[in-house]
Amino acid sequence: MLRRIEQNLESLVEGVFGRAFRSPVQPVELARKLAKEMDENKAVSVSRVYAPNEYILYLSPRDRAQYRQYEDALLLELATYLMEHAQAQGYALLSRPRILVEEDADLRVGLFGISTRMVEPKRSQRPQVPPEAPAAYDSAAAAAAEPTITIGGSRRKLVEPVVVLGRSEQCDIVVDDADASRRHAEIRRDGTKYVLVDLESTNGVCLNGERTNRAVLSHGDVVSIGRSQLHFEC
Repeated sequence: MLRRIEQNLESLVEGVFGRAFRSPVQPVELARKLAKEMDENKAVSVSRVYAPNEYILYLSPRDRAQYRQYEDALLLELATYLMEHAQAQGYALLSRPRILVEEDADLRVGLFGISTRMVEPKRSQRPQVPPEAPAAYDSAAAAAAEPTITIGGSRRKLVEPVVVLGRSEQCDIVVDDADASRRHAEIRRDGTKYVLVDLESTNGVCLNGERTNRAVLSHGDVVSIGRSQLHFEC
């Protein structure tokens, strides 16, 4: 369905910028064009297909003004849409999609542009964790900063040294998803870091669209368990 919509849009889009709409740009139009740019700018490697992870939206001042009161929420929703699109297409991402907005006074209402690029996260943002690394708990650090996990609109502070995620009612964070294992994964505090660990689940764990058994979490990461998505913030 999405592909058919995008194909219909192709005849209405020219050059770097989208067509000039008679009315202000709508979020659904931005979402479809972002997904189209992801498809058109993917790169095929030996074993993976990489997609851009950074997008810049160029909007007219008037178009941007209509989103100003909820711009952060809109950009998060668009990033989530791109993450789901990448997962559906089997694309690999170097990080969670990041969307920036810039105003261009030369653009008329309804006219917008998108540029993309692949940005490798800094090594310090995604440190490797050896399997033998212990899960240490720093109570002072926990008091100073309390990262959260959001699922289905419900936000949970991560204050315990180990938080279990899964379908079982006995889990610390219950994932109401038939594709989730009873004890699917854990988030362990390791000093000032939080480490995601797959508990040998049936369907595995994805971090920002890529399968993983163990990884350090960073702000904005999306953890996929079954068909459910959990957003990590710190």
